Amino acid sequence: MRYEDTTWLRKISDPEDIKKLNEDELSQLAEEIRGYIVSVVAANGGHLASNLGIIELTLALHRCFDFSTDRLVFDVGHQSYAHKLITGRAADFETLRQKNGISGFPKTNESEYDAFNVGHSSTSISAALGMLRAYRLAGDFERHVVAVIGDGALSGGMAYEALDDAGQQELPLIVILNDNEMSIGGSVGGMRTHLSHMRTSKGYKSFKKRFSARLKRIPKIGNSLSDAIERLKNRIKFFILPNVMFEELGFTYMGPIDGHNIGELEECLEHAKNIKDKPVLLHVVTKKGKGYLHAENDPEKFHGIGKFDEKTGESTGGPNNSKVFASKLTELAEKDKSIVAITAAMSTGTGLSIFRDRFPDRFFDVGIAEQHGVTMAAGMAMAGLKPVFAVYSTFLQRGYDQLIHDVCLQKLHVVFGIDRAGLVGADGETHQGVYDIAYFMTLPNGIKLFSPSSVEELEAMLEYSLSLDCPAAIRYSRGLLPHRTLNSKVPLESWELISDGIRPTTVVASGRILERMIKLLSTDEELKSLDIGLVNARLLCPIDEKLLSILDGAEKIITVEDGNADTGFGAQVSRLMCSRKNPPRVLNIGVPNIPIEAATIPEQDDFCGLSPEKLKAAIMQFSDS
Repeated sequence: MRYEDTTWLRKISDPEDIKKLNEDELSQLAEEIRGYIVSVVAANGGHLASNLGIIELTLALHRCFDFSTDRLVFDVGHQSYAHKLITGRAADFETLRQKNGISGFPKTNESEYDAFNVGHSSTSISAALGMLRAYRLAGDFERHVVAVIGDGALSGGMAYEALDDAGQQELPLIVILNDNEMSIGGSVGGMRTHLSHMRTSKGYKSFKKRFSARLKRIPKIGNSLSDAIERLKNRIKFFILPNVMFEELGFTYMGPIDGHNIGELEECLEHAKNIKDKPVLLHVVTKKGKGYLHAENDPEKFHGIGKFDEKTGESTGGPNNSKVFASKLTELAEKDKSIVAITAAMSTGTGLSIFRDRFPDRFFDVGIAEQHGVTMAAGMAMAGLKPVFAVYSTFLQRGYDQLIHDVCLQKLHVVFGIDRAGLVGADGETHQGVYDIAYFMTLPNGIKLFSPSSVEELEAMLEYSLSLDCPAAIRYSRGLLPHRTLNSKVPLESWELISDGIRPTTVVASGRILERMIKLLSTDEELKSLDIGLVNARLLCPIDEKLLSILDGAEKIITVEDGNADTGFGAQVSRLMCSRKNPPRVLNIGVPNIPIEAATIPEQDDFCGLSPEKLKAAIMQFSDS
């Protein structure tokens, strides 16, 4: 479905328009939004299942609040497509996740309705609470703040820190728990909704206060009787209500509520708006992938997906580095029972589903809890196992403190598979894996960071890392590395000389960039005439003089990396070369230290100076200088 094919969506210029629609019209609008989202994601890739499940909830929220002044904070933000469509961006939605197009996540510079830039998990409640506190300090007591968090994101520890803080405050924060894993039965759900309405009504709350106060005025027995009734009430709550944890934290709990019933949602949201003296948690049950059968049947596959055939649901994805890594790990685990695999809610994304299916008792999904995952791996290593934690580069950042204190300071043998390292394309600035080299350079006790330039190196580096007795990591790019015969004569901890000897001008390249440099230096006539040397930087840290001895004789060195140019391995090469008696000149080429927004990876390469054309120009200019 294209935007031009919609009837009701084209009538929505801003959220005020949906407040004028009746029940049937809202239902038709929801179905048009579903169809449009499926078509655009099929063409562009993106997050599908989560967006299809939250459409009715999004419509209800915008009918009950004015988010041009009230604030709506999404967790992760991968479920904000319907929100974008009804806030003035429907006509441009076909540019989703493209260069200069609509972002796949909320962006404050994109719309006044986007309250907070997000992309990582478990942040919404903290951000929303911060906003609400700021508004109250400024004397604004009318503005509502709503956080929408999924049950998956609720597995992140930061969410519980925020819930604990918010529950102790007399602030009317509204937290919506979008639970898309739990089914809801009519009678059970209806009774729970009825109980939540009763408990949150002004009359019920007033009655509780008056009744307790009158009991306590009874001579001698009043206080003890009131306390006994309170204890009895709490025991009943623990047995029959699902709200105990949130109530104990200080929230008023409402739900579970059918997340696809707009009328019921609106009624509950209006109740929540009227609670002024404490936070509210609204438990909404939705179906991931609702309305698109392929996504309903396989929500994990359609959580975040590349381009696919809208009719069949089949994607065009083939082999990739994630699958290569996981397949090799599974092969090694057949021979070594001490190998275990860990993921943080990304078993399919990291390829580890193959390991999970083969060794279910040696596979551990910790949820969206990277900090816990790193320290758990450290505990496993301390107890004699060989844990391998496969995690996206952008998410491993969340475990930096644990990398230092729990793994590296103790020199524990944990292996990290750093997936999606470097530029990642359409997910944009919140997901770029360009910082791992820089922060690995700061880790103590010499953790080894490998950078494979081929499938064969990736497999060999994993096997080698598991044979060590120290922490190790392998960073590999999105997509599939080329095949190239492994030079087994050169140790993996050494740099490999690709050219026939070192030249006065020598390029040191890493990872996926190496193949680009091989082609460029061997096929471009102008560059061939300059007789430039080429080195494969297999190990990115630790870097020392012994490692750099391969560059002896070079007068000009050009480092090229798919990471931050100012703080990556090239910067370390520059630092060490400066201490030499006759230091060579060094040029560092890499990702600039600015946000790299959504685009294709080739477009991002060109922007960063990593495209073949930009690399050639930089090399020729440096060689002539």
